[in-house]
Amino acid sequence: MGKAHQFGARHPLSSSRVVPIQPVPTRRLLAVYLLLCCGLIGLAGRLAWLQVVDSSNLLQRARAIQTHSEAPIGKRRAIIDRNGQLVALDEERFRLWAHPRFFNFPGDDPQALRTSAEVATKLAPILAEPSQQLLNLLGNRRSGVKLAGELDPETAKRVRALGISGLDLEAYPRRLYPQGNLFANVVGFLNLERVPQAGLEQSRDRDLHRQETTLRMLRGADGTPLPEGLTAGALYGDDLRLQLTLDARLQQVALQALDRQVKQWHAKRGVALVMDVNNGEMLALASTPTYDPNAFWKFNPGLFREWSVQDLYEPGSTFKPINLAIALQEKAIDPYGKVNDSGQLNIGGWPIFNHDRRANGVIDFPTVLQVSSNIGMVQAMTNVKREHFWRWLKALGIDAPPDTDLPGAVAGELKNRGDFVGQPIESAVAAFGQGFSLTPLKLLQLHAMLANGGRLVSPHITRGLRSGDALASAPGEAGQQLLDPAVTQTVMRWMETVVEKGSGKGCRIPGYRIGGKTGTAQKAERGLYIPGARITSFVAHLPIEAPRYVVLVVVDEPQGGNAYGSTVAVPVAKQLIEALLVLEKIPPSRPISKPTPAKAS
Repeated sequence: MGKAHQFGARHPLSSSRVVPIQPVPTRRLLAVYLLLCCGLIGLAGRLAWLQVVDSSNLLQRARAIQTHSEAPIGKRRAIIDRNGQLVALDEERFRLWAHPRFFNFPGDDPQALRTSAEVATKLAPILAEPSQQLLNLLGNRRSGVKLAGELDPETAKRVRALGISGLDLEAYPRRLYPQGNLFANVVGFLNLERVPQAGLEQSRDRDLHRQETTLRMLRGADGTPLPEGLTAGALYGDDLRLQLTLDARLQQVALQALDRQVKQWHAKRGVALVMDVNNGEMLALASTPTYDPNAFWKFNPGLFREWSVQDLYEPGSTFKPINLAIALQEKAIDPYGKVNDSGQLNIGGWPIFNHDRRANGVIDFPTVLQVSSNIGMVQAMTNVKREHFWRWLKALGIDAPPDTDLPGAVAGELKNRGDFVGQPIESAVAAFGQGFSLTPLKLLQLHAMLANGGRLVSPHITRGLRSGDALASAPGEAGQQLLDPAVTQTVMRWMETVVEKGSGKGCRIPGYRIGGKTGTAQKAERGLYIPGARITSFVAHLPIEAPRYVVLVVVDEPQGGNAYGSTVAVPVAKQLIEALLVLEKIPPSRPISKPTPAKAS
C-alpha cells in the first residue's frame, strides 16, 4: 500500500495542464480575414490619397521645412550728381528688440535665465543710455520690448558681439540726404513710411527701386544652406545709381548767393537756374526758401514743390529778345533799322508807357534792349501780323507743358487766337512780355534756343541709371530747329550790348563776352495786377562768341523802391557766372588787360 501510494502520486510542481486542441470556427476566421483585408485596403487608399490627391500639399509642407526664405528689405538706389557726389542713399539701420524670458549670457547653462537688470547693465554703455532707463522700458514684460531704434551698423555690431540670447536686431533701410537742403527742391524725400512725397523720389519711384527678390535656399537637417536651392541670378547685386546733371558745387554757390539776396531785399522767394544750351542739361536749379529732407516734418509743406517749374508769371522784359528774334525771322524788321520811342502810346484806348515814363527818341534795336523800351518793342512788333505773332507763341510752346523730366512741370497760359488777333492791346502788351504767362523753366528753355542757334532743347536734370562708380558722359546736341541761326546770332550781339552799356553792366567780367537782359515785371494774380508787387529777373548767355550756358535768376516780390532786375537779380547771376567759368574751365573771350604799374616819382 505504501509503495503504491508512492509511485501513484504526482508532485504539484511537476503537474502540467494539457489544453485540448479545438477547431476554430469558420465565422471567426472569415471575420479576421475580412478585417485584415479592410486594413490593407484602407492603407492602400491612404497611400493613394497621399501620393495622388494630397501630394502638392505635402510637397509644399516639405519645402517649407527644407527651404529658408530671406525677404528683401526694400532698399532704394542711390542718387548722385554729375560728378558722382552722393545726393541720396539708403543706409542700413537697426531696431533692438528684447525678449526677457529668453535672457541668457554666453557660457551660461542653457536653462539659466538672466535678470533684466543684468542685461540693462551690459547694454547701457553701448546704447549710451542709463541702465535704469532701459530697465524701466523692460519692466515686467516677457517679450517684444523695443529698446532702441535707428541704431547704426557699428552700434548694432557691438550689441551682436555681446551674444546675449533674447536680444533681436531688426534691420531696415533709412533714406539719407547727405547734401541736406541743397537738392531738396528737385530730389524730394521719403516720409517715415518710406513713401515718396515729392521731387524725383516720387516721379522716378519705379526707377529708384532696387532689383530685389525673395532669396530661397534649401537647407540640410542641421540648417546648412545647400547650393542646389539657389536659382540663377539669386545673388545678383543691384549697384545702379541715378545720375543727375546737376553740379553740387555750382548748386551750392547758387543757393548761397540767392539766399543772401532774398534776405537782403526781404523777398518772398527766388530761383537760380543754369542750363547747357546745346543739350538741355541743367547744371543748377536752386530755390529759396527750402527745407531739409532729413527732417521734413519740421517745415511747411508748401516748400516741398519746386515753384520755378510749377508756378506761372509774366516774364516782362526778359522776353523782349525772343520777340525780336520772331520779328527778325518774319523779316518784319531790319537788323539795322530803328524805331521811334515817344515814351507813350495809346492802343485801342489803352495807354502804354515805358517803365520810367521817359521817351528815348529814335533808337536802334540794341538800344531798345539796353533801355528796355516798351514803346520800342510795340513799334517793332507792330510789323508782325498778329496772326503770325500768335502762331509763333504757340509754336514755342507757351501754353504747352515743356518736355522735361522735372516733376510737376506745367503749361503756361496764352490768350486764345480770337482775343489775341481781334484785340490790338493783347499783341501790344505781349510785345514787352506781358499778357501771357509761363514758368521760369520755360523762359530758360526759350533763351537756350536763342543761344544755341534756334534749337528748342528739352531741359532735364537726369542722365539715367549707371552701374557702380561709372558716370555717364554728356549727350550731344539735340532739339527742334525753329529759328534761323543768323537771326539768333544777331539777337545775341544785341544782348551783349545790354551787359556792356545797359542795365546788365553789373554782370561784366573782364575778358569775357556775356549777353543778358534784365526784367522787372508787374506781378499778376487771377488776371489782376497786384499793386506794388513785382518780379525781378535777369537772364545771361555766355560766352557770346560760342554760347554754351544760359543763366536765369528770378526773385519774387523784393521790397524797396530800388528793387529792379539790375539791382536784385544781376548780382546773383554774376556770382553764378564767375563760379561757372572756373568749374567748366571756360577760357576768356579776349586777352585780359593787366593794369599798368604806376611809375615811381
